[in-house]
Amino acid sequence: MDTRQFEVVFEPEEEGGYHAFVPALKGCHSYGATKEEARRNVIEAIELWLESAEQLGLPIPERELVEVRVA
Repeated sequence: MDTRQFEVVFEPEEEGGYHAFVPALKGCHSYGATKEEARRNVIEAIELWLESAEQLGLPIPERELVEVRVA
């Protein structure tokens, strides 16, 4: 099995819970009542996104790290 790494962003929602999304995978979002639930859900969303991309022959973005210096 191929292992990939993707950045996941967790944002607390005003009404409670967490919105989780993967910037590198357009449209890959999830939600959870807790951060741990959001983490589990976004992992499933990533797996489904990658499976769909493979079936459709879409390219899978490579992880790119950028160094940023803050003054």
